[in-house]
Amino acid sequence: VGMLAGDPVTTCLSPSVYDMICKLGFEVKGTFDFNNIVTENGEVVWKTIAGCVSCAGTDQSLDYQRSVRLLGPVCEAVHLHFLSLTKGQFETQYMPWFQWTSFPELFPEIFDALGSQQSPAISLSLMKLTSCLERALGDVFLLIGKECPFLLRDLLASEELAQVFGQSVMNVLKVFIGSPCGLNLRNILWHGFASPQEIPPKYCSMMLLLTAGLGQLLKSYLEHTEVTLAHRSFVTLKNLEDLIVFPDVTSEVLWVLEQVMMKSTFILKIMSPYWKFALTKFTSHRFADCTILLLSQLETGLRRVFAAVNQCPDRLLTAESTALYTTFDILAKHMSDGKINQLPLFLGEPAMEFLWDFLNHQEGPRLRDRLSHGEINLLEFPREAASQLLVFSTVLILRFAEEEELSAFKEKAAIRVLLNIAEGYSSRCHPVFQLKKQVLSCEKSIRTWPLLPLSEDPGQEAARLEGNSEVNACNSLITKLLHELFCHMPENHHAFHDPDGLPTEKWPQLLTELCSTRIPTLFCPRGVLEVLVVLRSISTQCQHVSSQVLASLQLRHRQWVERRLRSRQRQNYMRMLSSIRLLSPVLYLILLFITLELVSIHVVQGKGTQEHQQYLKFLKSILQYTENLVTYTSQEKNKWSETVSLTHTALLKIWTFSKRKQTLMHVAKKPTSEVVL
Repeated sequence: VGMLAGDPVTTCLSPSVYDMICKLGFEVKGTFDFNNIVTENGEVVWKTIAGCVSCAGTDQSLDYQRSVRLLGPVCEAVHLHFLSLTKGQFETQYMPWFQWTSFPELFPEIFDALGSQQSPAISLSLMKLTSCLERALGDVFLLIGKECPFLLRDLLASEELAQVFGQSVMNVLKVFIGSPCGLNLRNILWHGFASPQEIPPKYCSMMLLLTAGLGQLLKSYLEHTEVTLAHRSFVTLKNLEDLIVFPDVTSEVLWVLEQVMMKSTFILKIMSPYWKFALTKFTSHRFADCTILLLSQLETGLRRVFAAVNQCPDRLLTAESTALYTTFDILAKHMSDGKINQLPLFLGEPAMEFLWDFLNHQEGPRLRDRLSHGEINLLEFPREAASQLLVFSTVLILRFAEEEELSAFKEKAAIRVLLNIAEGYSSRCHPVFQLKKQVLSCEKSIRTWPLLPLSEDPGQEAARLEGNSEVNACNSLITKLLHELFCHMPENHHAFHDPDGLPTEKWPQLLTELCSTRIPTLFCPRGVLEVLVVLRSISTQCQHVSSQVLASLQLRHRQWVERRLRSRQRQNYMRMLSSIRLLSPVLYLILLFITLELVSIHVVQGKGTQEHQQYLKFLKSILQYTENLVTYTSQEKNKWSETVSLTHTALLKIWTFSKRKQTLMHVAKKPTSEVVL
C-alpha cells in the first residue's frame, strides 16, 4: 500500500502533452463562422479545416503545435453548433453521413454525451468513436489495399486512404488521432493517461463532424469509382466460456467496490470518476462501456505499480509526445533495458495469468485489442466478460487498501470466496490448458465408440483379422508401451500403476487426474511452446479420427440393419469393426503419452539443440501417423485394413524411441509430480 502513497497526482500527462491538449487549442481567441465549416446543404468544407493544418521544415512535415492552435476556434464553433441542435435536428442532418461506419448507432449516443456535460461520458465517447472510426477506415483501406495495417497511425499514413480521401484530409486526422506529437486523443485515453477533466469536449464534437465529413467524401469516391464498401464482420470473442471462474457480480460486490474505491491507493483521485462511471455502466447493462473504462484504468493503476516496484523514473507515468505506447507492455517478463520486470513477482502468478488470459494470449478474447480496434459489436458485448473483469478489479484494488479496511471487507463471505478463487487462478487460454481440454474432449469421444451396437454377425472377415499376426504384434506393443508409461505415472497416481488391471471405464478418471496437474505457464520458453504446438496437433488429429470412426460406425450400422450393404461393403464393414478394436486402445495410448509428456513439459529446457530437434522429429512422426489415420478412416478412403500396418509401424517407432529414454517423462530426474509443482 505504502509504495503508491505520496503527493496527490494532478495529471498523468507530461507538461508538453498537457499544453497540447488543455492549452494550445484555446490560445487563438475570437469566433469562427460555422457557415465556413459546413455549407447550408450540410456539406463539410474540408478546405477550411485543412487550411488550419500547417507544415514546417524542409521536409514539409506537419507543424502540430501551430495546427492545434489554429484548429482551436474551428473546434469551438463546431461544438457550439452541436450544442444548439435538438436530437431530431442532429439525426436528420448528420445520421446519413455516419452510415459508412459499421456502427452508426453510436453517434446519437455521442451527441447525448456532449449535451450531458459529463466529462467521463465525453472521454468514453471519444474512445468508442476512435475505435469505430479505425474499423471503418480499415474497411475503406481494403477497397484498394490487401492487408489492413494493425496500428491506426500506419493506417492514417497509408497511400490507400490518401487516394480515397486526399492527403490534406489525412493530415487533419493525424493532428487529432494519428501521432504522439499531435493531440493523440485515441492513445492518451485508451492507455489511461487523460483524466476526465483534461479532455476538452470540443475535440469530441470535432471528431463527430470529421467522421460525417469522411462519409461525404467516401460517397463521392464510391459513386465515381462504382465500387461498393463492404464491412468486415465483427469478431466473436474466443474461449470466453473457459474464463468464467468468478461468480457473477452481486450488489454486495458492487457495494464493496464502491467503498474501497475511495480508499485504495491503486486508484488516483483524478481518475475516480471513470471508476464510478464504469459501475454505473455495469448496472445499466452497458457491459462494453464498463469494460472499456476498466481496461484503461487498470492500465493506469498497473503502470504506477510497475514504476514503483521497478524504481522507474516518474517519466514512465506520464504520456510523452515522443513516445508511442504499446498495450500492457508492463506485463512482459523483461523491461526494455533487459532487466527482470518486478511487476509479475509483485502481483503473483494468478493475477498475471488472469491479465494475460484476458488481454494477451492469442487464443484468449484479447479484450483490449478487440475493443480498441473496433472489432467487437459493442451492443452484443457479453455481461460475463465485464463481470469477470469487474470482480478481478475488486480483488486487485483490495490489495492496495489499508489493512484494517481489508480485514473488514474480508469478513464478508462473498469477498472471501472471490479472494480464494483469485489466489488459485491458473491460465485458461494458454496452450497448456487448451491441450488438456483437447485430450479430455478426445477421450470422451472415444468413450462413445463401444456404446454403438456392433453387428450381430461378425462374420468370417472379422474372425480372420482377429488372428492376423500384425494385429497381435500391435496388441503386444501396446501392452509393453502401457507398462512403460505406467512406470512414469506421478507418485500420487498409485491406483493406476498396473496397466493390466486398468478397465476402460478407468481411463477418464486417469486422464482427468493427470490433466489436473498444475503446470507453470507464465512466460513459457520458446522450446516448451514448440513442443506444445506438435502435441496439440497430434491431439487434434486423434479427435478427427474419433469423429470419423463414430460417423462411419453409425452410418454402416444403420445400413447393415436395413440390409442396404452390398457384399463388398459388408466385408469392409467387418474390417472396420475389427480395425476399431485396435484403434481404440492405440488412441488411448497416444492420449496418455501426450498427457505424461505435458506433465513433464518444462524438462524440455534441459535438452541440447540436437537432442531437442530429435525429440521434435519423433513427435512429428507420431503426428504423421495420426494424419495418415485421418485419411485412411475417412468415408472417402475407407482403408480399414491398411490402418493395421500403419499402426504397427508407428508403435514400433514409439517403442524404439522410448527405449532410448529420450522422452520428457524419462528425462525428468525427479518424480514428475515434484518437477511441476
